[in-house]
Amino acid sequence: MSKKKKNGRSRRGLQFATLCISTTMVLILLGMVVFFVLSARNLSAHMKENLVVTVMLKDSVTVNDAHLLCRDLYHRPYSHNIDYISKEQAQREQIKELGSDPSEFLGFNPFPATLEIQLNADYANRDSLKWIAKELRRDARVSELAYMEDLMNKVNVNISRVSIVLLILAVLLTFVSFSLISNTVRLSIYARRFVIHTMKLVGASWGFIRRPFLKQAIAVGIIAALLAICVLGAGVYALYLMQPGLMGIVTWEVVAITGVSVLLFGILITFLCAWLAVNKFLRMRAGELYKI
Repeated sequence: MSKKKKNGRSRRGLQFATLCISTTMVLILLGMVVFFVLSARNLSAHMKENLVVTVMLKDSVTVNDAHLLCRDLYHRPYSHNIDYISKEQAQREQIKELGSDPSEFLGFNPFPATLEIQLNADYANRDSLKWIAKELRRDARVSELAYMEDLMNKVNVNISRVSIVLLILAVLLTFVSFSLISNTVRLSIYARRFVIHTMKLVGASWGFIRRPFLKQAIAVGIIAALLAICVLGAGVYALYLMQPGLMGIVTWEVVAITGVSVLLFGILITFLCAWLAVNKFLRMRAGELYKI
């Protein structure tokens, strides 16, 4: 008798371990999709904020006037960062690049003072640029504007395509994850279908019968999620060691949201799958249990 109990416990322990491992693997894939979707969003914002609008100032604008203009533009909602490049700094940079000084034969410094405005990601699009450019040109201190509109449009189009692909992939993988975890949970409950039927016969309520299965499902979800978070965390750490600069895109916010998402997915999916599987066997009659 004790040997049968030991065999039963070892069998249930093996089923529990198998369920945890299979659920962990699925949650790792799901976590990777969440991670890449969030990282792609940050990469999109990073690329957009690195697109620069160059504002060339008139020669009559003094350094103080230029700084006042910078201060005014900093308070505009579209400004992410502004760099002021004086005429002298522009001249030094051009001498370094060209290897010669144009002012030697022109007799004056031909390079204007400029402001390089990095836009906030929400304003880095064609429609916003139109009214931003119109507003900047109305300022009497501005002589000309320069920005790469075609490059900005291509970046926005490519980002939109990547976002759609990642969204479709996330939906498909969520569906696949639910199916895989549901099948795994159903198989573990299938082995105890006659226990469920016996408890029904002795008058146990459906809620009482469901309770241990739901508790086990939640435990599996938590353990599998924690294992998946550890694996994903190790992957992020390895990525950081290889490319430390990526931490500007892979922020702690991305890591935290990914971890919380994996934990919630693990608990909710296993709970829901266990609920549906137990209810299915609870609705069956004794003869139907032998036919499945």
